[in-house]
Amino acid sequence: MDEKLLLACRKAQRDAQRKVYELMAPKLYHTCKRYLKHEEDIDEAMADAFYTIFTKLEQLIESKAFEAWARKITVNQCLLTLKKKVNFNIYIEDLGAGAEPSQTPPAALDEEDLLHLLTYLPEGCRTVFNLFAIEGYRHKEIAAMLNISEGTSKSQLNVSRTKLKELVNNVYYQNEKSHGKSR
Repeated sequence: MDEKLLLACRKAQRDAQRKVYELMAPKLYHTCKRYLKHEEDIDEAMADAFYTIFTKLEQLIESKAFEAWARKITVNQCLLTLKKKVNFNIYIEDLGAGAEPSQTPPAALDEEDLLHLLTYLPEGCRTVFNLFAIEGYRHKEIAAMLNISEGTSKSQLNVSRTKLKELVNNVYYQNEKSHGKSR
């Protein structure tokens, strides 16, 4: 991020804040979308994240780290939203089967397709998977963030991986086999 632009934001210059918002909103929206399902929750988390970003900008030491810092703030806002609604200590057996995707999978499975399949995971599993596999947190950190045990974090991750594999196999590979047979 341009250091002059961030300096202008520190001085609460609205034009600079608007530019930073326009540059960062698509990236941070994508981050929110990985954690939250409902558009209202995403909008609220985004608004709260940008408020925190602009009011705490003086705490950012290195402007080169702005994007990672902003993403971390956004993830924390998403977690605050989820903590109000999700019991992360729920027993995995109580989660039941999630909804199955109803749409036809793409011809080639890419990162965006996998991220879409994550939306079919239970919220606790999806959150732990995002924090561990995408954000790079360790189970000890995830446990502290979500107020759960390390064992629960590991269990949620295991379930998310298993369910994700099932979704990929059931939705993508099964369709690919049936699609290939019809040719």
